[in-house]
Amino acid sequence: MCAFYKGDKMDEKYMRLALKESKKSLLCDDVPVGAIVVKNNVVIAKGHNIKESTGVATKHAEIIAIEKACRKLKSWRLDNCDLYVTMEPCLMCSGAIIQSRIGKVVYGITNEKFGFARGVNSVFDLEKHNHKVILVGGVCEKEIEPILKDFFKGKRKQ
Repeated sequence: MCAFYKGDKMDEKYMRLALKESKKSLLCDDVPVGAIVVKNNVVIAKGHNIKESTGVATKHAEIIAIEKACRKLKSWRLDNCDLYVTMEPCLMCSGAIIQSRIGKVVYGITNEKFGFARGVNSVFDLEKHNHKVILVGGVCEKEIEPILKDFFKGKRKQ
């Protein structure tokens, strides 16, 4: 089951850390998306897009953060973990989120082109599974949006 909630002050705090992580993608000339995994109010993993610098299509911020969290916890199950990501996850990342059992996903800006987090309930029919995902969207959106717009505006000029 997928529930959607508005964010709170803690969500804003962690989203600002994900935003800081996203700026590292700019150094690689990649889409500025950052993600962090939090467990029991402790950041256990960070990631940012490195698809351009590595030439690997799966090197999204969410995937990198999930892989690091799994290594840190020595488990593929990220029970009681929350993922904060500056842009709504795509289909690939949404699948990884569900597979890793992350319980809450907080994203900043909606991804109108490739975003899929809002659609996971309809595709994965989570009612038949024990795992439930809480979605929180629009957290720090006003801070994130100009960074992404500037990045893509610069790309169109090239």
